[in-house]
Amino acid sequence: MAEAFNDLVLSADREARYAELATEIAAVLEGEPNLVARMATVASMLAASFDHFFWTGFYVVDPARPGELVVGPYQGTLGCLRIAFGRGVCGAAAATGETQLVADVHAFPGHIACDGRSRSEVVVPVFDPAGDLIAVLDVDSDRPAAFDAVDALWLARITGDIFSR
Repeated sequence: MAEAFNDLVLSADREARYAELATEIAAVLEGEPNLVARMATVASMLAASFDHFFWTGFYVVDPARPGELVVGPYQGTLGCLRIAFGRGVCGAAAATGETQLVADVHAFPGHIACDGRSRSEVVVPVFDPAGDLIAVLDVDSDRPAAFDAVDALWLARITGDIFSR
C-alpha cells in the first residue's frame, strides 16, 4: 500500500514538473521559427529537467531518403546516425505514428542498441501543422521501466504544442 501511494506522489510530482516545463519551453521558444533551434532547445530543457533521462533528442525524417530518420539535435551519449522506419523503437514510432512506451528495450523486437546502457525508452512522433511526420522525440533511461503514461502524455503534449501549431 505504501509503495502504491509513493508511486502516486512521484507521478503527481512529475506531472507538475512537466506542466511547469511546458510553460517554460513555450516561453523560451516564443517567436523562434527555426526548426533546429526549436528541437535543440526542447532536447536541452527536457534533459536538464529529469534525472532519469539518459538520452534525449530527435531523429528527423530525412527528405533525401524517404522512410529513414537521421539523428537531429540531442543531449547525451552518441546516438545512432540513421534509423529506418519500422526498425527499433524509433522506427516503430515513425512507421506507426504512435508513441512507443518500452519498459525493457532489450525485450523489444528489433531494438537498436545505440548505447548498451539504455534500459527503457519512450518515443513520440512529431508532426508539423499539416499533420506530416517530421521527426520523433526519443527519450532513453539507463533505468528499467523508467517511463509511464505520464511521460508519454506530456512529451506528446509538449511536442504537439511546439511543432504542430
